[in-house]
Amino acid sequence: MKLTGVELRWVEMPLKGPFRTSFGTQTVRTLLLLRAVTDSGEGWGECVAMVDPVYSPEYTEGCADVLRRFLVPALDGEVDAISVAPRLAKFRGHRMAKGALEMAVLDAELRAAGRSFARELGATRDSVPCGVSVGIMNSIPELLDAVGGYVDEGYVRIKLKIEPGWDLEPVRAVRERFGDVLLQVDANTAYTLADARHLAKLDPFELLLIEQPLDEEEILAHAELAKVVRTPICLDESITSARSAADAITLGACQIVNIKPGRVGGYLEARRIHDVCAAHGIAVWCGGMLETGLGRAANVALAALPGCTLPGDTSASDRYYSLDVTEPFVLEDGHLRVPTGPGLGVVPIQEVLDEVTVKTEWIPL
Repeated sequence: MKLTGVELRWVEMPLKGPFRTSFGTQTVRTLLLLRAVTDSGEGWGECVAMVDPVYSPEYTEGCADVLRRFLVPALDGEVDAISVAPRLAKFRGHRMAKGALEMAVLDAELRAAGRSFARELGATRDSVPCGVSVGIMNSIPELLDAVGGYVDEGYVRIKLKIEPGWDLEPVRAVRERFGDVLLQVDANTAYTLADARHLAKLDPFELLLIEQPLDEEEILAHAELAKVVRTPICLDESITSARSAADAITLGACQIVNIKPGRVGGYLEARRIHDVCAAHGIAVWCGGMLETGLGRAANVALAALPGCTLPGDTSASDRYYSLDVTEPFVLEDGHLRVPTGPGLGVVPIQEVLDEVTVKTEWIPL
């Protein structure tokens, strides 16, 4: 198919409550949506970069710039989704921007062919179990109230964000209050190898995993940490490709991998990471970046792959947003249904999309 242009759309989605991690607090999620227009129809992509380069080197305006100046122009002429990554490979990095563009092209291609994301990726389930990510709170009672609410809603796994000074006590309190609930923690690179003995104090709480405790570049340090702590190490920010996943597994730096498609350059690379991990007997799960219903639809399809054996961060729409840009994803007995319609299986609701849109830009080809 031929790409005739891409619309960039900046949207601001107010969060239902502040979401605090070790790298900052969000009250509004600013996202860049892409609408790829082709001679066969259109497709949607979602760029998960944050406004500031605190989670990764990428940030919203930087993604818009590289899309405008380099990535979109590189797709002039005939294109299909599988050719996007090779055609963009000469431009170093910018995986979130590349992933969003590939997602939009893939959605357009699949819609035109009448195939779903789930079928294309190789999903084997029609629904996926859902976990929820709980940010750092001001107090233990506030945390327990929040976790209690999510447990009551039916979430099958709880993930606690931690940082130095907010780790052992919150975990102990949640474990004592909620018993054998599936529980894991996410440090977002907040610790160093010098904290190994401290992190080992989490072992008695029988956590599913400790996610990304050390800096993303410290693969060998994670391997050393894995010798000290009994709780499985899960890598997130460190995994940027199937190749980096294979290296980390070979070095013994992780026993579990969190796949975030935006972080690795798109859903096709995410599937390759899934396959590498499955071949090595490494469990994987699908992470989240506070996506709208567009990104959530694709994540749910990825989470339905056979190697995704742990509940992901594919929460219902109302975990973060009072109003989503698509029909909301609703939790049903702790699960979300996998969309089966063409492409993503969801489309934006135009009046909602217009309400949250800050600006648009058309990039012609």
